[in-house]
Amino acid sequence: MKPFGKWLLAGGVAALCTWTLVPIALLALGALGGRDFVSRWPKSVGFDDLRLETLRGFFAIDGVWAATWVSVQAASLCMAIALLFGVPAGYALARFSFRGAGAYRVLILMTRAFPVAILALPLTVSFIRLGVYDTPFGVALLHAVLATPFATLVCASLFQGIPRELEEAAWVFGCSRFTAFVRVVLPLALPGIAAASIFAFVLSWNEVFAASVLTVRHRTLTAYLLSVLSESPLHLQFAGGLILILPAILFIFLVRNRLFAMWGIGNR
Repeated sequence: MKPFGKWLLAGGVAALCTWTLVPIALLALGALGGRDFVSRWPKSVGFDDLRLETLRGFFAIDGVWAATWVSVQAASLCMAIALLFGVPAGYALARFSFRGAGAYRVLILMTRAFPVAILALPLTVSFIRLGVYDTPFGVALLHAVLATPFATLVCASLFQGIPRELEEAAWVFGCSRFTAFVRVVLPLALPGIAAASIFAFVLSWNEVFAASVLTVRHRTLTAYLLSVLSESPLHLQFAGGLILILPAILFIFLVRNRLFAMWGIGNR
């Protein structure tokens, strides 16, 4: 690579890191620095200024823990539903040839183009009739609609990267198609499946519009904070934002090796 290209690449990486990390750093400093840091200008902070009083005050807000538990339930159910439908659908797209497979992939992708409002508002009436309105399961159903297309396409690309000959060898030794899938294909695809499951969890955890429409008393954390922190002090809003992004950062950090393994499978 020419020197100019190296400098251009380094500059692009630095700009991307700055664009991503600076807001997160300011959010964390606002949450840990408290009211003094938020109102201070120019911004300067030392280790003595970082305290946990703001986070303690945030968790002391009435209803935060209950809303957090609702978010955990909804995100876990969304993850389970997305994998329940996404893994078999991805395997079918990767292993079976049928007419309209390409159009089917496009249709799966197009479901992500629908605004959440188009899905949430009509489903409210249906969920009330079915008795799942204002429940974690009802929120998870809508979030799964958003997460399943991504899980399907990711799993399809993974299964395509796994040689078909491995399954055929398992068939020779007496395995059925399902047994070969469970014992041979599934373990190789676990890194990508883990990535898809984390995407589904984070999507449900951070989504706010549908959760606000589909819940009243049992709100998710994002919907609850939207209603409670709108007129709260700014440092408490920073604390709420930090709590919302921590699961995504933690999950991505824990599965970064699996993500790299997934890319390695896809490039075979």
